[in-house]
Amino acid sequence: MSCSEHIVPLVFCAQVASSFFDTALQMVVKERCTTNSTDPDSEQKSITNFYMTFNMINKFITIVPALILAKVGDRGYRKVPIMVPLVGYFVSRALLLLDIVLEWPLKVLFAVPVIHGLCGGFASYWAGVMALVSLRTSEEKRSLHIMRTELVFGIAGFIGSLASGHLFNLYTVDLKHGVLLSGLSVLLYFLCLVYAIFILRVGHLTALGDEQERRENVGIINQDARNTINIVLLFVGGILYDIAVAGGVEMLAAYVLKDPLNWGATMVGYGNAVGSILFITSFIGVKVFTRCSLRDESMIMIGMVSFASGIYFMAYVTTTPMYFLARSLTLFALIPMPTIRSLLSKQVKGISYGFTFVMLQLSFKVSSLVTTPIYTKIYQSTLDTFPGFVFILSSTFTVLSMIPISIVGCRSARHSGYERIQGN
Repeated sequence: MSCSEHIVPLVFCAQVASSFFDTALQMVVKERCTTNSTDPDSEQKSITNFYMTFNMINKFITIVPALILAKVGDRGYRKVPIMVPLVGYFVSRALLLLDIVLEWPLKVLFAVPVIHGLCGGFASYWAGVMALVSLRTSEEKRSLHIMRTELVFGIAGFIGSLASGHLFNLYTVDLKHGVLLSGLSVLLYFLCLVYAIFILRVGHLTALGDEQERRENVGIINQDARNTINIVLLFVGGILYDIAVAGGVEMLAAYVLKDPLNWGATMVGYGNAVGSILFITSFIGVKVFTRCSLRDESMIMIGMVSFASGIYFMAYVTTTPMYFLARSLTLFALIPMPTIRSLLSKQVKGISYGFTFVMLQLSFKVSSLVTTPIYTKIYQSTLDTFPGFVFILSSTFTVLSMIPISIVGCRSARHSGYERIQGN
């Protein structure tokens, strides 16, 4: 079993746990804010303000620990950027469980992103996973392998989200709403941590880097195809697209809790499950487009168009069927990010994969420190007039993100003929 296959059970289990936590947190926040306010608009503002602060703490604190863990990983300790964040996940998720059981104030939950962030957070964890996958795959098949890992991530999210709404509502006289769901999340993260420490094997991960070095020496890889301009353009495209997706999805979490949708725990779970299905449809898309010999840049553009159309339609959603129809338009929306990572990995040496991937994740975090409060304030100010305006804003950012990607595509096409000559 290769190291990329060894990582699959860990990715699956961790994402199921994450789905349980997300639903539990969303419903706990809604219940607490509803208790403290009878006005729907005030309730929405309380929920969005909580998530804005929660997300900004997480994004800010993650930066330095993630950089340190990336450097450690690139020095050969590939398990460290995965294990340390799992410790943070386990401890921070246990805090939500304690908050539910002991009925602590909602503000106590701001300690969750602090603990999570100090351990590297998702930026370090996912960059570590992507580095492991990239180091054991060839450049030609890397997009497919990375997307396959994303597929496992999505299937786990689908299963976890589908079950989470029902599990949240299970309670007895001795167990409050959310205790079982949150407890299962903590248990699964503990199992992930045990797996990462004692079972996960990464092996010797310099083979691909050595192969690339040899190929460079004989001139098969064109140096100009791996230049700084392409890297910058990919970062800019990735950041703009992340602003569009993250901003839209963060506001969507609050949007479905208000009228006219006004979802409960079960529908929230179903809604999150639909989002996870996108991993499956995006993987199928990559599989089909790869067989049709589409370039990575073309696949990214298709995914961006898919999200732009779906999130634009979301601005006018007033019923649950319309919501699911809008989500169905975004069926290829998850193709761009893993494909951008694949393109980036082709621009740098194997020993820099961890640092490159974590820098990409951190660039998303830093940009969202600015855009998250902007999205939140725009959403709050348009609640009474046009609450879906933020989704149109997301669609606009998606269109802008296509510009640098199209430039990369033109540059790559220009050099492809020269590379073929070098290969001969």
